[in-house]
Amino acid sequence: MSKETSQKRVAIMVGAGYIPGINAVVAGASLAAGQLGWELVGILDGFEGLLHPEKYPNGGIISIDPRVLNLDPNTSSVLGQSARVDPFNVRIVNELEMVEEVDMSDELLKRIKAANIDAVISIVGGLGMSILYQLHKKGLNTVCVPRSIENDIASTSVSFGFNTALTFTIDMLDRARLAAKAAHKIAVVEVQGEVAGWIALQAGIAVAADAVLIPEIPADLQQLATHLKNNMTGKKSWGLVVVAQGAKIINQQKKEEKVSSLKASLSPLATSDSNSEYVIHKSGQAAQAVAEGLQLRIAEETFPMVIGPWVRGGVPSAVDRQLGVAYGAGAIQALEAGSKGVMVAFVPPDVKFVPLAEAINKVRTIPAESMFFQVADSLGIYFGNKEA
Repeated sequence: MSKETSQKRVAIMVGAGYIPGINAVVAGASLAAGQLGWELVGILDGFEGLLHPEKYPNGGIISIDPRVLNLDPNTSSVLGQSARVDPFNVRIVNELEMVEEVDMSDELLKRIKAANIDAVISIVGGLGMSILYQLHKKGLNTVCVPRSIENDIASTSVSFGFNTALTFTIDMLDRARLAAKAAHKIAVVEVQGEVAGWIALQAGIAVAADAVLIPEIPADLQQLATHLKNNMTGKKSWGLVVVAQGAKIINQQKKEEKVSSLKASLSPLATSDSNSEYVIHKSGQAAQAVAEGLQLRIAEETFPMVIGPWVRGGVPSAVDRQLGVAYGAGAIQALEAGSKGVMVAFVPPDVKFVPLAEAINKVRTIPAESMFFQVADSLGIYFGNKEA
């Protein structure tokens, strides 16, 4: 399509999970659409605005005009996001007042058509892309913008949101290092990274940590303890260990499994009080396990810390502000070029349009030959046993 084509009506939506600076993507798409004479509208709270417009005073679709709306990247998203974005499994309360999941994908497509929406720009993560791919196969014209704190989306070098998370993590690790130095202890800091260790490794290099434990390479606690002992000699009486949430640890002492109250309420053979409350504790487990494991192997005192989901707050970094605007504009360019069912991918120095089929069901992990491993090794950072 060219600038002389008839006006198009394009919608933009945000997937589940908060990432700072979403408004930058919206602003980029809005400005690029305006150059083509297209109309850009926003679907509120994921697809909720279309599926449940009665929840919103003025309906679930808003007009997006950068001259009217506040698209400052430092403010909260003008579109919001739902807790989960999956029209194939929408939770409703049936006539028996019971919660059940129903497939509303066909209804969603009908409402998109009824709203005269020609295409949908979707700012989503890996799971969201899989859902949008299924909708695309059913006829939805969509272009996805990759967003991920962990930078684990395949087919793109940098996902939107990663640089902001990395910047915040480095700042917090600097603080943890100062605290460890003042207290003469070993700080074991858990950071985001359940399946990929990009944040842990890059942030660990930036602060010159003693060790970085990531999902890609198993780490031996005995080797780590020896490494810390060797480092903590002479005037250095402190240490800093960065642990990704999904780090693989070997030689770890297994604890006796504590039966959860949820399991106790379901299993007649379980022990524990089935009437007690239960919470699934995930954040902080990796740091706690490593800190306790080191404490059994080294005389110096360790203390676990968790940065975790704090990286999702605050304001976007300068890099993400630029990247967000570029991704938004790139999504409009993809639609102008007639691309459907694609993801806008930043592959330096280019912005490419990658078919969703090539981007989904894959995880972008750190390759064994990565330059970051070479840098970490040259700095004397322990990052695991590559041979394991």
